Amino acid sequence: MSLLSPSDMTFTSEDRIYMSRALQLAARGLYTTDPNPRVGCVIVKEGQIIGEAWHQRAGEPHAEPLALQQAGEQAKGATAYVTLEPCSHFGRTPPCADALVKAGLARVVVAMQDPNPLVAGRGLLRLQEAGITVACGLFADQALALNPGFIKRMSHQRPFVRLKSAMSLDGRTAMQSGESKWITGPEARADVQRLRARSSAVMTGIESVLLDDPQLTVRDPSLLSEGIDHQPLRVVMDSHLRLPLSAKILDNPSQVLVVTADQADANKRHALLDLGVSVLSLSDVKGQLPVTQVLDYLAQECQCNELLVETGATLAGSFIEQGLVDEWVVYMAPTLLGSEARPLVELPLTKMVEQRRLALTDLRQLGADIRMTYTPLTEH
Repeated sequence: MSLLSPSDMTFTSEDRIYMSRALQLAARGLYTTDPNPRVGCVIVKEGQIIGEAWHQRAGEPHAEPLALQQAGEQAKGATAYVTLEPCSHFGRTPPCADALVKAGLARVVVAMQDPNPLVAGRGLLRLQEAGITVACGLFADQALALNPGFIKRMSHQRPFVRLKSAMSLDGRTAMQSGESKWITGPEARADVQRLRARSSAVMTGIESVLLDDPQLTVRDPSLLSEGIDHQPLRVVMDSHLRLPLSAKILDNPSQVLVVTADQADANKRHALLDLGVSVLSLSDVKGQLPVTQVLDYLAQECQCNELLVETGATLAGSFIEQGLVDEWVVYMAPTLLGSEARPLVELPLTKMVEQRRLALTDLRQLGADIRMTYTPLTEH
């Protein structure tokens, strides 16, 4: 479907101001809209904002009808700025494109086209067919950055994979015994809580569970005080079902998925199922669970947009080796753990030509620690 691109039009300074505001509004749904995208809408008439809103939770009204409700009859002849193409299909809410048409808008500026096959240009076409001037592509990169998981799931049927690691200055993650609490300070750990809060699911390996007995939940008081009550699905990669039934991660078993091998202990599988845990059995390959199949399952069956991988060196290395990491967040603490401590990743490279290049996209200090955000330069 042929649609307008940024090169086909000129955006004014006012367009940029109002779309920036729409993006700010959309970001307010960072922790609450899952599995829906984060979307903001601003309606402007004669240089004045007459309505603005953002999508807050799945199942609740989208940004466009909320902004139209504020604008009322003034919406006729106005311009709407929307961070993602208005939907054109019936889901849990009516089509937003129809609401914009009914309100009599004169122009709609959209940051980016929706890759959802149920939309994918149909919303823009619906507006154009109704005589509304449509402009698409303003601040598309910023709109994409708000919804990397939703975009990845809709376009590639996989979640956006964010790998989180914490290391010492000499690149170590734990002592040889496995002891690792705490390498980083409270500011970095609070930041990880926010990564969890925005994620659909958090994945770890059984070794990490056995060593650290983590909860992998969102429990930071500052987040809870903001009304953020979203808890991600916890995913444990556990080939031989060694997960103790007393593990803290099972405190809320209905939000846990254990991925195991087909031949794993049937009695342990039934015990987990009786607790309310979901169990996914897969055929392992050379003793390893097929991570790609797990990603497919999370996207297609669990509507997982963003997956946060918090795990040890082996599983982290597997994700990197298979080219499955979209973003790598590394927290570096100003401490030394020594040459006998455990490495950041298990990645058996032997030649320089095998090295994995990364691009640094963000660098900031959190307390005494440094947070570095990378994207792999190797092709996925």
